[in-house]
Amino acid sequence: MSLIQTVLLGFIAGVTILLGLPIGRLRTATPTLSALLNATAVGVLLFLFWDVLSAAWAPIDTALSSAHEGKGGLGAAAGYGVLFTAGLATGLLALVYYETWMAHQIMRVKTPSAREGGRGPGAMDVAQVNRHRTSRLATWSPARRLSLLIAMGIGLHNFAEGLAIGQSSASGELALALPLVIGFALHNGTEGFGIVAPLVSDTDAEGKKLVPSWGFLLAMGAIGGGPTVVGTLVGYQFTNEAVSVVFLTLAAGSILYVVTRLVAVAQKTRRSDLLAYGLLAGLIAGFLTDAIVTAAGA
Repeated sequence: MSLIQTVLLGFIAGVTILLGLPIGRLRTATPTLSALLNATAVGVLLFLFWDVLSAAWAPIDTALSSAHEGKGGLGAAAGYGVLFTAGLATGLLALVYYETWMAHQIMRVKTPSAREGGRGPGAMDVAQVNRHRTSRLATWSPARRLSLLIAMGIGLHNFAEGLAIGQSSASGELALALPLVIGFALHNGTEGFGIVAPLVSDTDAEGKKLVPSWGFLLAMGAIGGGPTVVGTLVGYQFTNEAVSVVFLTLAAGSILYVVTRLVAVAQKTRRSDLLAYGLLAGLIAGFLTDAIVTAAGA
């Protein structure tokens, strides 16, 4: 299969993430619906966490089995183990540090300068200049920032999926590549819903509903689904299991952090029943699409 055909397969697998994004533009959403959607997003992300972590562990498990059978030493298992640990820690802690940095940025935006307006026209003191240097993300609502974190975690996951598509195509395994594309396309359809779930209940300081623009939703879709195409391109050029482990564990760490954030949001509703229903729905959706891939022979 040619490179262009392979990239097209990656695009098909990634573009379906757009299917769930319009939900983010719901103009009326009851607290019950918002809580249920949030919980379902948690279920989808929990499945993805299991999916990427189990795939990242597979090379370590294989290396350990080979060592047990006397077919190799523990060096390969140790090497993969280091990559596994480093990737997981980086994916998780990087978002912790990012959130801490963002909190400082938000404080700089919210805290007015004591000397603001105290000089002549066109003059700005150091504090004012620093405020203009703050990240634009600091002006976003918490729901939008959380949506971005989800898209980033899913993007790392989809890059690893793209690697699988590209590697299958490059090795001439068309019978494997096509089922992978179908299965990943189904996965991405549910992932788009997970990205926009926080936006359904997004409001401003006065309690008015904030509806994200189509441009914002497309940007989140590009962050979450675009890496599928990039991963497909990289996977077609070369096969490297170590690279797959790194990106899978990076995705696992970031997804785990996002799950903790979404669970904290769910706890504020004090509706454990809705949390359970949503978790169940999200997990079933994830495992059902995975079952389709397996049934297709992938």
